[in-house]
Amino acid sequence: MSRSGQSHILAIGGGSFRPSRRYSFMEASPLLRYGLDLTGQDRPKLGLVATAGGDAADWVLKMYGAFAGWDVEVSHLTVFPMPNVADPRAWMLEQDMIYVSGGSVANLMALWRLHGYDEMFEEAWRSGVVLSGQSAGALCWHVGGNTDSFGPELRVWAEGMGLLPYSCGVHYNSEPQRRTLLQASVASGELPAGYAADEGVGLHYVGTEFIQAVSVDPAGYAYRLESDGDGRVKEFRIEPRLLTP
Repeated sequence: MSRSGQSHILAIGGGSFRPSRRYSFMEASPLLRYGLDLTGQDRPKLGLVATAGGDAADWVLKMYGAFAGWDVEVSHLTVFPMPNVADPRAWMLEQDMIYVSGGSVANLMALWRLHGYDEMFEEAWRSGVVLSGQSAGALCWHVGGNTDSFGPELRVWAEGMGLLPYSCGVHYNSEPQRRTLLQASVASGELPAGYAADEGVGLHYVGTEFIQAVSVDPAGYAYRLESDGDGRVKEFRIEPRLLTP
């Protein structure tokens, strides 16, 4: 296996970017520095993917700007109105880390499957490319979770890639529907046991094993959810490793 020698996924509940202290645009948070460090590269190649947001040009530009001053080589992949690179598979395999932004996870997976990107991402992951993302970009690597892809009222969604055989919760402490629905769907067996992350918290997996949670918020936590087999759910709070600003 190339690069770091392991397959990593960093699934972020929220807080990948924040207002810059020095500039008028946003900057990448230490969560993304943590992900880049997993590559083991001094100047990693970072690929940005904004499919879940419709490849909005302004958002892609903001993400580029967020890494101003970072020692990274940034590029991006789009599907609208057509792929912007001649060989998406080669592009993915060339990256050291790929970050997938938030938005509609249902639309993201439909388009990835249409273009065969799901299989390409899996190949990249197995080859050692660090996969990361926030919200939709975190849910997609799991079996599923819940989503507002279909409207403001959340729905259970179980059409993820399943690289990680778990359910996933995002925005866990900021959107009350998220926690309630995830607990109910794990309790009923509609979704498998899994993990959830508050704002500012990332879930780090090596292969398919959850290793640790990391956070930029001292009040942020991760959680493990399991069905008790009797129609109820058990939720265990996980203390994350706090990252320095």
